Amino acid sequence: LAAMEEPPMRVFDKRIMMEPNVYRTYEAVMHYGQAIKMLINEQCGDGIMSAIDFYLDVGTTKGKQGEKRVVITLNGKFLPHIEQRLADNTLGKGPRG
Repeated sequence: LAAMEEPPMRVFDKRIMMEPNVYRTYEAVMHYGQAIKMLINEQCGDGIMSAIDFYLDVGTTKGKQGEKRVVITLNGKFLPHIEQRLADNTLGKGPRG
């Protein structure tokens, strides 16, 4: 219980990659990353999934032969890419001229 009350890890410790579940999850995301990116862009437009406004769910289901399978759902707010133009981001001449 005490471990669950600790704040989440906010740094990358390469030793965590030695844990098999973490490594396999990382491997799956790296393997399918390009396809995931393309599907997000196709369905939502150009942009990214937020990792701040984000929910994660882990569950199970049964496979075709009755085996237990893991279902991981990444639910992040879509953040569209926007063109940022200088004229839209300034009040006029700045302190340098």
